[in-house]
Amino acid sequence: MNKLMIPCLYLQYEKAVTGFGQRNLFGDGNVEALAKFYSDNGADELLVFDFSSEDLEHEKAIGKIKDICDASEIPVIAAGNIKRMEDVKKLIYAGCAKTVLNFSKQSNIELLEEVSKRFGKEKMVVSISAIQEFAAHKDLIENYAGAVLALDTVQDSIAEVSSIPVILHTDEGREDMLLELLKTKAVGGLSGAYVSSHDTGLLDFKNKCKELGISVNTFESNIAWSEFKLNSDNMIPVVVQDYKTDEVLMVAYMNEEAFHTTLKSGKMTYWSRSRNELWTKGLTSGHVQYVKSLTLDCDNDTILAKVAQVGAACHTGNRTCFFNTLIKKEYDDTNPLRVFQDVYDVILDRKEHPKEGSYTNYLFDKGIDKILKKVGEECTEIVIAAKNPDKEEIKYEISDFLYHVMVLMAEKGVTWEDITRELARR
Repeated sequence: MNKLMIPCLYLQYEKAVTGFGQRNLFGDGNVEALAKFYSDNGADELLVFDFSSEDLEHEKAIGKIKDICDASEIPVIAAGNIKRMEDVKKLIYAGCAKTVLNFSKQSNIELLEEVSKRFGKEKMVVSISAIQEFAAHKDLIENYAGAVLALDTVQDSIAEVSSIPVILHTDEGREDMLLELLKTKAVGGLSGAYVSSHDTGLLDFKNKCKELGISVNTFESNIAWSEFKLNSDNMIPVVVQDYKTDEVLMVAYMNEEAFHTTLKSGKMTYWSRSRNELWTKGLTSGHVQYVKSLTLDCDNDTILAKVAQVGAACHTGNRTCFFNTLIKKEYDDTNPLRVFQDVYDVILDRKEHPKEGSYTNYLFDKGIDKILKKVGEECTEIVIAAKNPDKEEIKYEISDFLYHVMVLMAEKGVTWEDITRELARR
């Protein structure tokens, strides 16, 4: 099993602070930006400690954790201030992949079995700060938790009596010591100061792990460069797409050095034919392309790269290099996500810029009760239409229902990205 790198965010008053009991901001304290940074730079998961104490502050923290989950493209683990089943439920619904129960608290020990049965063992992590906390509840933890978060150097003692995965949270900052820890069977994941630092190149650290035979998640090609069909310059063209929208951003070329640099760094790197040099996209402009996937075509002579694009892909400042229309025949775009988003955008525009006579504005003016009444009515119409063998009627009613649901989404501030993220997690 691969060893995981898990940076941690310490959340206080909706900002990131520098550690347990600290009030100094970590950077500018922007937790969404930090979550995105870790996602793009080699982290496997993200651990968030909620330092709130009062209930109102805790509610705000859960809202901020939802924002972190929305910004993060890696699983988020939430820890801190969990007192009851409702806290776990809110964190799971906020988008957290896992929650941490603190076994120094009797109430959390009593809570584990109930929340594990409700939400799943794989979503439960138990934090341990002394071996006695594990030994006294070994069977309970193994039956109802998927992993242990060790807040002290107890991982070896746990490994002696159990095979449960252990995430080590440590303030140890010496790279050589951390590599030695990761070599042991006891440590399944690493969290704490070193992997959370902006100065740590996680992908570089992972490459060092790999050189020492430590199994970690890195970019490795399933097909060797020697099997690629290259052009006369010993290069291969790369078509670059936005990984979310599938928009084609640019076309460039890689030689072998550029390909392996891309795999090692996680950032799209090409060979500049005009400058005759290696070119990591965004190195000077900041418009970096973080690798999401690389796919070879059927002839092994073209790569399709899906990337997270920062800023503009084109040197002109345009989002994409393909903006000069040569010819265009009018057609209906029936791509489901684009159609949903386009209709939703029109609904949002009506909400922000009311138009006289607009049915959408009529619904917004009447308020949430009217919108909910229409959603209920359209849902009933679907049930009635489904009894009719003619699919045209149900097609019409489902379209009506989806429109009214989108009005409800706009009223409540829910986006299609919120919905698709939630579906993707299930």
